[in-house]
Amino acid sequence: MTARRLAEWAAGLTIEAIPEETRRAALRHLLDGVGNAIGARRRGQGGPGLAVARGLGGPAQAHPLGDSEAISAPAAAFANGVLMHALDFDDTHAGALVHPTTVVAPAVLAVAEEVGASGAEAVTALVAGLEVACRLGAAAPHGFHARGLHATAVVGPLAGAVAAGLLYGEGADRLTDAIGIAASSSGGLLEFLDTGANTKILHPGNAGFSGVLAARLAREGASGPESVLEGRRGLYRALADRDVDPESIVADLGTRWESSNIGIKPYPSCQLMHASLDAVARALADAERHGVEVSSQITSIAVDVHPDSVDIVCGPGTGTRSPRSIYDAKFDLPWSVAALVHDGAVTVDTYGAESIARPEVATTAALVEIVPVPDDRPAADAAGRAVITLADSTRLVGEVPCSRGTSGQPMDDAAVAEKFRGNTGAGDAVDALVEAVLGLAGAPSVKSITSLAVTVVG
Repeated sequence: MTARRLAEWAAGLTIEAIPEETRRAALRHLLDGVGNAIGARRRGQGGPGLAVARGLGGPAQAHPLGDSEAISAPAAAFANGVLMHALDFDDTHAGALVHPTTVVAPAVLAVAEEVGASGAEAVTALVAGLEVACRLGAAAPHGFHARGLHATAVVGPLAGAVAAGLLYGEGADRLTDAIGIAASSSGGLLEFLDTGANTKILHPGNAGFSGVLAARLAREGASGPESVLEGRRGLYRALADRDVDPESIVADLGTRWESSNIGIKPYPSCQLMHASLDAVARALADAERHGVEVSSQITSIAVDVHPDSVDIVCGPGTGTRSPRSIYDAKFDLPWSVAALVHDGAVTVDTYGAESIARPEVATTAALVEIVPVPDDRPAADAAGRAVITLADSTRLVGEVPCSRGTSGQPMDDAAVAEKFRGNTGAGDAVDALVEAVLGLAGAPSVKSITSLAVTVVG
């Protein structure tokens, strides 16, 4: 069975078996996740999740990032998952359309601190969990979303369970049970897209919490169905609108590393609009080079969009009104394009309460025309094209083969560190935290990360 094959591979994984670049990529993603969590705290986002986590009680086992008081490991995983996802600035595996780090890193940080794991053990669990998350999602590209489910919330509990189980020292049998148990916590409705609610930020928190619980339950003797992935009532047949080849999940394990293909976001918004934003930015850069004033002369902005993206970032109401909430704006492609035109950039501040209420941006958003263009690649890995037409009939064209930060145009350590500092601010403590995260493989524990995060948050 596929769950057992995943468990056997994970149980036998050692840090020496992980290629150096794969390890380095995993640490970049951990750095990005930690920075996003601190950035959310600095901007007052994710607060309800953090408050609830603190109130869950339990023994003092692990720290939410930035807190000086420890709470139970499952609660800390919940808090950190919410914080890492709150800005919608977290990484994405394009083929899986999953945010892997926000469901795996919170479980790793919490359980590694609880059990006193070494940095090398934490990194090994991190890579194993990321690989499981990517492979489970990529087996059914857009299949969960087509059923109205958030793929991150579907595969996240299973990936978190694998990472947590490894840190608890479990072998293949108990990891198989943990995967089977965790799958019963899979879910995550996309209904927020029609209302502007921010329930999506809770999904990674729920996944991390459920993953740690599943690993603990398996350790205590609870059993999970070994057929949970390919079974007739299993994860894919119940929750995915795609036929799945179970062999694709485990093919080339240990030689092909899907976790090396995770993209890091340059924009704090849904990944499915990033190629379009890059294309618009390229068209605007061309106008600037030629001294063309754009914002007051636009008559239309035609943007190519992958058909699988249309219902998520170009749904009913987008482009016809101001966003109903900050989170609504992050899934409104016409409005985000218009904000880029007016501001010249899309940053965390773009999605502030005052910013999303600007009437001039809403007016420009109404000029955005969505052009569905089929693409053989997954929606999050599609090309981008935008045509801006001005009043004098000038056409400004921008095209990109894929969005920045994806595996086709990856960010290096320096770029991720720059994004990190944009989230956290600058200073000696921030520099020390960057070094602690990137150097985790050689550290005695994860405590340097959690203690420095307290200093940075202040």
